[in-house]
Parts: sequence; structure tokens; C-alpha cells
Amino acid sequence: MMTSPAFGPAPELKFTALDLMDADTSGVFEGYASIFDREDLARDVILPGAFRQSLAERGASGVRMLYQHDPAQPIGVWERIEEDALGLRVCGRLTLETEKARDVLFLMRGGAIDGLSIGFKAKRTRRDPRSGIRRILELELWEISVVTFPMMPGARVHGIKCSPFGGRVPTERQFERWLVRDAGFTRTQARSLMRSGLSGLKSRRDAGTVANGEAEDVTSAVRRLTALIKSATP
Repeated sequence: MMTSPAFGPAPELKFTALDLMDADTSGVFEGYASIFDREDLARDVILPGAFRQSLAERGASGVRMLYQHDPAQPIGVWERIEEDALGLRVCGRLTLETEKARDVLFLMRGGAIDGLSIGFKAKRTRRDPRSGIRRILELELWEISVVTFPMMPGARVHGIKCSPFGGRVPTERQFERWLVRDAGFTRTQARSLMRSGLSGLKSRRDAGTVANGEAEDVTSAVRRLTALIKSATP
């Protein structure tokens, strides 16, 4: 049984499948730590609103990111935790200054780690006497771990990126770095895009300053940028 110095025994653990095809090299990832109205292998169903009070009291900063539910192995921070229509949507950042977090990132990218799991205390439940299914109406969320084995195989991570600037307006340098690092633009293309939008890239092409094959690269980069923006949108 896992124990926590802050909260005491935590016998309740719930796992969610984590499908990472291309984990962000900066350590940012997002997905669902729990899916509502879906029976897991322990015959539990978490209902919408079960996390609401706990999140109101703790916020994302009050929920720990651990490795395999080990309180001695924190590996990052949760930047956003919120309920939506599907379940508990989370966005986290691995602290890559630590060796363990770097190891976890490599394991994610290699597909060796494919789960998220919540550690919690059930506060209000209702059990169906016929089916034996326990419905969890309210719980106290303590931590969310990156784990090896999933218990709820149907839940999937829908994107790798969350807001790369933590909800803040980026500086020009930060935005340029993001365009180059994540969207795949060259530095010159990124600066043209920032200065004049897509028309700036088109002007370079029409002026004959685009190298062979660069037009296709620009198209691919725009598509990647569109996908990044979509995955960062709640």
C-alpha cells in the first residue's frame, strides 16, 4: 500500500491508458487521467463532478506528479488539471533537470510507459447491490502518476502539447523559439511569419528567395503549427 507523508495511506489507485506517439522533447504532455462514466477493471465508475471540490481546494499545484506512485520520486509538475465532458484532463511538464524525469521521457518516447494513474481517497460513493459496481461521486485527489500498466484501456491521450507558455503571453523570442522547435520552421521563416503572417512567407516564395524544396517544408510546418494550436486549445 502506498503511503504519503502529507496524506497518510492511499489505497485507491486508478489507471488510464497513455498513448504517446511522439512525446514532446521539452517534457510537456497532456491527456486524461480519468474517464467519466466508464467501468474500470476494479468495477468502479467515476462520475462527472467527482474531482470538482478537490480541484477547487488544491488546484493543479497541490497535486503531485509522481513516478509509479512513489512519493520519493517526483518527476515534474501538473500545469493544468480540469474536468471536461470526457473526464479529468491534465497537462504536465517533466522536470528534465532530474535524471529520473529524463529517463521517464525516454521511456515515454519509446512506448515503454503507457499509463496514467490517480491516487485518491473516495469521499462519497454509491454501490449498486445487483451489479456490485461502485460509483464514485466525490473524491480527494492526492497525486497523478506516470505508470507502466494501465487499468482503464479505453481512455487515450488526445494530444502531446498543452499551452507551451503556461497561459501567459509569450515574448517575441519565446514565440520564435516555439515556431522553430515545435512547428519546424527555419529561423528566417519564423521571423517572416511573425512579422507579416503567412503573406510574408508567400512574398518570399514569389520573390524567388525560397530554396528548392522549401515551399513543401513551409506547407508541412504550417500543418504542424495548426495541429499544435488545436492540441493546445481546451
